[in-house]
Amino acid sequence: MATATTAKPKAKSAPKRAAKKVAAPAPVEHKLRIRVRAYEHKILDLSVKQIMDTAARFDAVVVGPVPLPTEIKRWTVNRSTFVHKDAREQFEMRIHKRLIDILNPSPKVIEALTNLNLPSGVTIDVKMV
Repeated sequence: MATATTAKPKAKSAPKRAAKKVAAPAPVEHKLRIRVRAYEHKILDLSVKQIMDTAARFDAVVVGPVPLPTEIKRWTVNRSTFVHKDAREQFEMRIHKRLIDILNPSPKVIEALTNLNLPSGVTIDVKMV
Protein backbone atom coordinates (compact mmCIF):
# COMPACT_ATOMS: atom_id res chain seq x y z
CA MET A 1 0.00 0.00 0.00
CA ALA A 2 1.27 3.42 -0.85
CA THR A 3 1.41 5.93 1.87
CA ALA A 4 1.03 9.55 1.13
CA THR A 5 3.70 11.64 2.67
CA THR A 6 3.63 15.33 2.59
CA ALA A 7 6.92 16.93 1.83
CA LYS A 8 7.67 20.12 3.60
CA PRO A 9 8.52 22.96 1.26
CA LYS A 10 12.11 24.04 1.63
CA ALA A 11 12.53 27.36 3.27
CA LYS A 12 14.11 29.92 1.00
CA SER A 13 17.41 31.03 2.33
CA ALA A 14 18.45 34.63 2.07
CA PRO A 15 20.73 35.24 -0.91
CA LYS A 16 24.35 35.36 0.05
CA ARG A 17 25.92 38.70 -0.59
CA ALA A 18 29.53 38.99 -1.46
CA ALA A 19 31.61 41.10 0.81
CA LYS A 20 32.19 44.53 -0.62
CA LYS A 21 35.70 45.03 -1.79
CA VAL A 22 37.13 48.44 -1.23
CA ALA A 23 39.47 49.24 -4.08
CA ALA A 24 42.51 51.32 -3.40
CA PRO A 25 42.48 54.59 -5.31
CA ALA A 26 44.26 54.21 -8.62
CA PRO A 27 47.42 56.25 -9.04
CA VAL A 28 46.79 59.39 -11.02
CA GLU A 29 48.18 59.01 -14.51
CA HIS A 30 49.28 62.23 -16.13
CA LYS A 31 49.61 62.51 -19.85
CA LEU A 32 51.44 65.08 -21.93
CA ARG A 33 49.54 65.47 -25.21
CA ILE A 34 51.52 67.04 -28.04
CA ARG A 35 49.84 68.10 -31.29
CA VAL A 36 52.26 68.92 -34.09
CA ARG A 37 51.09 70.73 -37.26
CA ALA A 38 52.93 71.72 -40.43
CA TYR A 39 52.33 72.46 -44.10
CA GLU A 40 55.00 70.01 -45.30
CA HIS A 41 54.82 66.40 -44.16
CA LYS A 42 58.57 65.78 -44.43
CA ILE A 43 59.43 68.57 -42.00
CA LEU A 44 56.60 67.38 -39.77
CA ASP A 45 57.93 63.82 -39.65
CA LEU A 46 61.45 65.04 -38.86
CA SER A 47 60.11 67.15 -35.98
CA VAL A 48 58.08 64.23 -34.62
CA LYS A 49 61.15 62.00 -34.77
CA GLN A 50 63.15 64.62 -32.87
CA ILE A 51 60.44 64.78 -30.15
CA MET A 52 60.31 60.97 -29.92
CA ASP A 53 64.10 60.71 -29.63
CA THR A 54 64.16 63.32 -26.87
CA ALA A 55 61.46 61.48 -24.90
CA ALA A 56 63.20 58.12 -25.43
CA ARG A 57 66.49 59.56 -24.14
CA PHE A 58 64.83 60.07 -20.72
CA ASP A 59 63.06 56.65 -20.77
CA ALA A 60 59.57 58.10 -21.11
CA VAL A 61 56.65 55.98 -22.31
CA VAL A 62 55.57 57.38 -25.69
CA VAL A 63 52.33 56.61 -27.54
CA GLY A 64 52.28 57.60 -31.16
CA PRO A 65 52.79 59.39 -33.43
CA VAL A 66 49.17 59.13 -34.50
CA PRO A 67 48.45 60.72 -37.88
CA LEU A 68 45.38 62.94 -37.67
CA PRO A 69 43.28 63.84 -40.73
CA THR A 70 44.88 66.36 -43.05
CA GLU A 71 43.05 69.67 -43.06
CA ILE A 72 42.58 70.97 -46.63
CA LYS A 73 41.60 74.57 -47.35
CA ARG A 74 40.60 75.35 -50.94
CA TRP A 75 40.04 78.62 -52.80
CA THR A 76 38.79 79.34 -56.30
CA VAL A 77 39.79 82.69 -57.84
CA ASN A 78 38.92 84.29 -61.16
CA ARG A 79 41.99 84.71 -63.36
CA SER A 80 40.84 87.98 -64.77
CA THR A 81 39.50 90.92 -62.85
CA PHE A 82 36.40 91.76 -64.84
CA VAL A 83 35.43 89.38 -67.64
CA HIS A 84 36.13 85.74 -68.55
CA LYS A 85 34.34 84.07 -65.66
CA ASP A 86 35.14 80.64 -67.12
CA ALA A 87 38.87 81.18 -66.57
CA ARG A 88 39.54 80.35 -62.91
CA GLU A 89 42.42 79.16 -60.76
CA GLN A 90 42.10 76.81 -57.82
CA PHE A 91 44.44 76.82 -54.85
CA GLU A 92 44.67 74.58 -51.82
CA MET A 93 46.60 74.54 -48.59
CA ARG A 94 47.18 71.26 -46.73
CA ILE A 95 47.85 71.17 -42.99
CA HIS A 96 49.31 67.85 -41.83
CA LYS A 97 48.89 66.87 -38.17
CA ARG A 98 50.37 64.33 -35.75
CA LEU A 99 49.50 63.47 -32.15
CA ILE A 100 51.99 62.21 -29.55
CA ASP A 101 51.19 61.19 -25.96
CA ILE A 102 53.87 60.91 -23.28
CA LEU A 103 52.66 58.98 -20.23
CA ASN A 104 53.73 60.13 -16.76
CA PRO A 105 56.40 62.59 -17.94
CA SER A 106 59.16 63.45 -15.53
CA PRO A 107 60.26 67.05 -15.06
CA LYS A 108 63.45 66.30 -17.02
CA VAL A 109 61.41 65.22 -20.05
CA ILE A 110 59.28 68.36 -19.91
CA GLU A 111 62.35 70.56 -19.62
CA ALA A 112 64.06 68.81 -22.54
CA LEU A 113 60.96 69.22 -24.72
CA THR A 114 60.70 72.93 -23.97
CA ASN A 115 64.32 73.41 -25.02
CA LEU A 116 63.88 71.68 -28.40
CA ASN A 117 64.84 73.69 -31.45
CA LEU A 118 62.37 72.71 -34.19
CA PRO A 119 62.31 73.99 -37.79
CA SER A 120 60.19 76.97 -38.74
CA GLY A 121 56.76 76.16 -40.10
CA VAL A 122 56.07 73.60 -37.36
CA THR A 123 53.44 74.48 -34.76
CA ILE A 124 53.30 72.63 -31.45
CA ASP A 125 50.43 72.54 -28.94
CA VAL A 126 51.25 70.92 -25.59
CA LYS A 127 48.55 70.01 -23.05
CA MET A 128 48.62 68.21 -19.73
CA VAL A 129 45.70 65.77 -19.72
